[in-house]
Amino acid sequence: MATARARRLYGPENDAVCDGTHASARRPGGVPRRAVVEDVRPTVDCGRFAAKAVVGDVVVVEAVAFADGHDLLACDLRVQLDGGEPWSTIEMESIGNDRWRGAFRAEELGRYRFAVRAAVDRYGTWLRDLRARAGAGEDIRGELAEGSGLLARAASRASGADRRLLAAAADCVAAATDGLTSPVATGVGDLAPDGTVGGMLGSARLAEIVRQHRVTSDATTSEAYTVAVDPVRARFSAWYEMFPRGASADPGRPGTLADVRARLDYVAELGADVLYLPPVHPIGTTARKGRDGVPEPGPEDPGSPWAIGSSQGGHRAIDPGLGTLADFDALVTAARERGIEIAMDLAFQCSPDHPWVREHPEWFRQRPDGSIRCAENPPKRYEDIYPLDFETEDWWELWLALLDVLRFWIDRGVRVFRVDNPHTKPFAFWEWLLAIVKEEHPETIFLAEAFTRPATMYRLAKLGFTQSYTYFAWRNSKWEIESYMLELAQVAHFFRPSFWPNTPDILTEALQTGGRAAFVSRVVLAATLAASYGVYGPAFELQEHVARAPGSEEYLHSEKYAVRHWDLDTGGTLAPLIARLNALRRAHPALQRDDTLRFHPTDNDQLIAYSKSWDDDVVLVVVNLDPRYRQSGWVELGDLGSGPGEPIEAHDLLTDERYRWEGARSFVILDPATVPAHVLAIGRRASEPAEGAQ
Repeated sequence: MATARARRLYGPENDAVCDGTHASARRPGGVPRRAVVEDVRPTVDCGRFAAKAVVGDVVVVEAVAFADGHDLLACDLRVQLDGGEPWSTIEMESIGNDRWRGAFRAEELGRYRFAVRAAVDRYGTWLRDLRARAGAGEDIRGELAEGSGLLARAASRASGADRRLLAAAADCVAAATDGLTSPVATGVGDLAPDGTVGGMLGSARLAEIVRQHRVTSDATTSEAYTVAVDPVRARFSAWYEMFPRGASADPGRPGTLADVRARLDYVAELGADVLYLPPVHPIGTTARKGRDGVPEPGPEDPGSPWAIGSSQGGHRAIDPGLGTLADFDALVTAARERGIEIAMDLAFQCSPDHPWVREHPEWFRQRPDGSIRCAENPPKRYEDIYPLDFETEDWWELWLALLDVLRFWIDRGVRVFRVDNPHTKPFAFWEWLLAIVKEEHPETIFLAEAFTRPATMYRLAKLGFTQSYTYFAWRNSKWEIESYMLELAQVAHFFRPSFWPNTPDILTEALQTGGRAAFVSRVVLAATLAASYGVYGPAFELQEHVARAPGSEEYLHSEKYAVRHWDLDTGGTLAPLIARLNALRRAHPALQRDDTLRFHPTDNDQLIAYSKSWDDDVVLVVVNLDPRYRQSGWVELGDLGSGPGEPIEAHDLLTDERYRWEGARSFVILDPATVPAHVLAIGRRASEPAEGAQ
């Protein structure tokens, strides 16, 4: 009976049964391992996707590791830069309750692999028990003999100076007839300042050498996990969006790429380090949209830049009205000289006039009558745009063509891309495309414009998008903002938020009705809550706030469908405020990351308070969320506060006013008619903003 059951469970190949009295058993493969490693962090979906870091980050790895019984454990962090580099080993420290922590610095762009290795620490366990027995006055001669054997076996695995030192230490322990007080022999004296075996065994150097040469064949090693390392700009950046055709200083003509280049100094003065341009390709004429998106265009209406393609070219061409490829190259070069990257819009869709419609009709979804289906978001229809059919039978050729588009612009110096509606294309496509591009050019950055369900937004980030638009524009109350930041904190190891108070598609009710104070508070929130943020200008700094219709978030006379001319010298512009905020962000490391954000309680829900810190740099922000009325209240400072008689300085980086605060909380008054926010450097004289800030 037992034999038959064993055969069912284990198969006849393990049928080593003696006289039928006990069942056969499958022999475990390899060496039995006593250690357990689990709950390794940071990981994304159990290692299916990479966690994220930027160059210079210290990546902190934690894991739960333990073994049966009472033996001590040795736990190591193993790290490798992908691409054949050798693995390095970093000792992890116990932080209690079987959790271990180690860290490595991400020095280079690319992908790092890491794993956690744990094994019973036989030498450490022996040494712990030896000291306990010696302290209790027990006979330790047997334990010393055991320890001598441990050291001798470690010596057999070592070479050179380590081998000689371990062998000498083994001899000293074997000859320790007086126990731990026995003198050490020549060759290990530098390990024992007091000249005794006990002093030698307490040497951190000896313990480290033993650790380096311990047996690892019975160690348990976790799966290898990945961290994708991006440029610093992936975490910390200030974006500025501009339509090239609206960049002309002459109201009598549309702008060109040359006009954008002439406006680079303005963008640099704002402190932006990424200048994002909507599509610069030829615009189709078939079904072109008119002013405010009406279906009947006038003769002068330029059409939507997102209706890409005409007889003059497609995704690898420049709209002749904007200039030439040489003009584009000159713009990229001039921007980079000012520390600005040009971000290109990657919109994988076509106008009916795109060359692909004629050359590859199979790349588009066709109706039963043979016509091509236009883009739709019922009840909206975009007759001027044909979506690509990623389920076409010719999908592989389509994918390769889109990869060629990306490589074309990368070859022209573009390293930052804002991707239009990536959630409407297959996840498998993005995983394939981004992996290839990041392998070839790990410095590239991709911003996902996907205002959709959180799970979809997070999936795109996992697939390799560097940054992501968020719901920030619609989070207005204190409760909404705090809850949303808590939600984002849960996915911070792979999702990098970019906060935009406005875009060409988003003019929120708060900006429509809140006046100047709403624009000020929203840009302060965006620039200080998130390390990466952006504005669509000049509409933002000039406080464009009129909607096309009641209840709409579309701008009246939207720049998407018309040529707009902007008077940058008009009074009341917020350009000086944006410039100051960006200068402060550069001066204060605390504002360059998101992982230290914490909120401070206030007794007025119209006041929101939060702080960020990095080393000795601490910034506290308090914002009045009411654009109409002055608000006041107490802010709980927590550990930012001081004791009685120990005032701290709070330096307002926006107004240059200084306050002396004392105690665990402080009273603030913020008036929307002046400046509805404090951005305060706490506890020291704040760094002055960079030269040129307003």
